[in-house]
Amino acid sequence: MEKRSIKEIKLILEKIQTLSDERLTELRGDERKGVQDLIAKFERQFAKKAERAAQFDEMQKFERSAKKKGYRMIAGIDEVGRGPLAGPVVAAAVILPEGMEDIGLDDSKKLSAKKREEIFEMIKEQAVAIGIGIVDAFTIDKINIYEASKVAMKRAIELLPEQPDYLLIDAMRLDTGIPEEGIIKGDAKSISIAAASIVAKEVRDQMMKDYEQLYPGYGFAQNAGYGTKAHIEGLEKLGPTPIHRMTFAPVKEYQQ
Repeated sequence: MEKRSIKEIKLILEKIQTLSDERLTELRGDERKGVQDLIAKFERQFAKKAERAAQFDEMQKFERSAKKKGYRMIAGIDEVGRGPLAGPVVAAAVILPEGMEDIGLDDSKKLSAKKREEIFEMIKEQAVAIGIGIVDAFTIDKINIYEASKVAMKRAIELLPEQPDYLLIDAMRLDTGIPEEGIIKGDAKSISIAAASIVAKEVRDQMMKDYEQLYPGYGFAQNAGYGTKAHIEGLEKLGPTPIHRMTFAPVKEYQQ
């Protein structure tokens, strides 16, 4: 029997959905190195997809649990910007649709900038509702970063165009009167919180890029307000700006 070409085998492998497929069994009997390399690559990709499918399923357990209790409008809430020396703390609240497909949701810190931006656009297209809460540096200095994070989260919930009936919150209790559940490292354990972490990160990063235009010399577009070498050098040369957190070390060392 005439052997299939490498191109034909590639097309066959693209259509195979299970490791028990008879076509795969047949191809394993082809001893050509090129074929065996294709099969090895297929099996690696298959394992990776299976691992991601299991992860995505696991990341929906809190949403499934809430739905079993009768809740339907489940909002994930997360914030970014606790650690920077400059800029606001930004929180997002996101309600995802029923039967959300896997678009790569994960903890925003684990995603590349390009991938995070792509997923952000898909969240905006598919989410039932998105709310954004922002608390500026002046207020952070006034009430402290922990309280400012809570205020930002509550604002994000209030600004949702649809009222949530259950809240999944990353490592926080908010006591808004809406049933809630705080989840440690929730941005890696819940698709709703993961979506909120991505939205908050993208919104804040864009704000810091805009601030770079207003206050050049600190590297805000690159460091998002964190205390990098370029940022500290900017503080030494120029002093703090109106968006710096004056109660944070080392910013307070450079106040006039």
